[in-house]
Amino acid sequence: MILPLANILQPLINLADAIVKFCHNDIGFSWGMSIIAMTFIVRLALLPLSLRGIRSMRRMQVVAPQLQELKEKYKDDPQRFQRETMEVYKREGVNPFSSCLPFILQIPFFFAIYQLLRGDAFQAEVMANPPPGFLFVKSVIDTPHGAELIVLIILFVTTTAASVLLTTAMSPTANPSQRYIMMVFPLIVVPFIVKAPAGLAVYWIATNIFSLGQQWVVQRLIPAPAAPTPDQVKAAKPPPPPPRKKKRRR
Repeated sequence: MILPLANILQPLINLADAIVKFCHNDIGFSWGMSIIAMTFIVRLALLPLSLRGIRSMRRMQVVAPQLQELKEKYKDDPQRFQRETMEVYKREGVNPFSSCLPFILQIPFFFAIYQLLRGDAFQAEVMANPPPGFLFVKSVIDTPHGAELIVLIILFVTTTAASVLLTTAMSPTANPSQRYIMMVFPLIVVPFIVKAPAGLAVYWIATNIFSLGQQWVVQRLIPAPAAPTPDQVKAAKPPPPPPRKKKRRR
């Protein structure tokens, strides 16, 4: 299954390879710093989609009181609740899935970096130009051990948890089960990180740090909208349909 996946992701693998080697060979970064630079370049390329998702989450904050009211009104009719919820989304111009798009697009890059770090050609070039190390990471292509592994796990878990907490805080409509899954997700990925090249953990940690910085900036440039008053919520509702005329019996 890995070979077909590698073939599908080959364009992304080639792109990541070109960026990392450019940062290392032409700019003079270490291999670890080159992976971080590549991470930031990818996130900047996805920034327009990320901003669209953030604006969608802001709109979700506006309609959250309406959704809560519908939830209480149709708590015994889930199908009616779903229909009414979709009507609110359509009326307010909200796409509940747009906030997930940037995260979904990062998944192929994650596997592309994994394939790149395990590729024979990339490993041969790293071995031909052995770096002195990047901070506490001895080699981006080797599996971390000892203190290096412990530090990577701590940084991975803490930065992922912080990023998830900020993301869920900006999405008030996320139910508790979704937030629980997002919080447990870092612990599920840890065994995979432990057996992967150290450069994969560096990539993920850099992604989390970029996300934290992006959310910090967004909190100031795109502040959360003020909660609508009950009168505004009532005014935003469409008028009820006219009553049906009863047919007269002949």
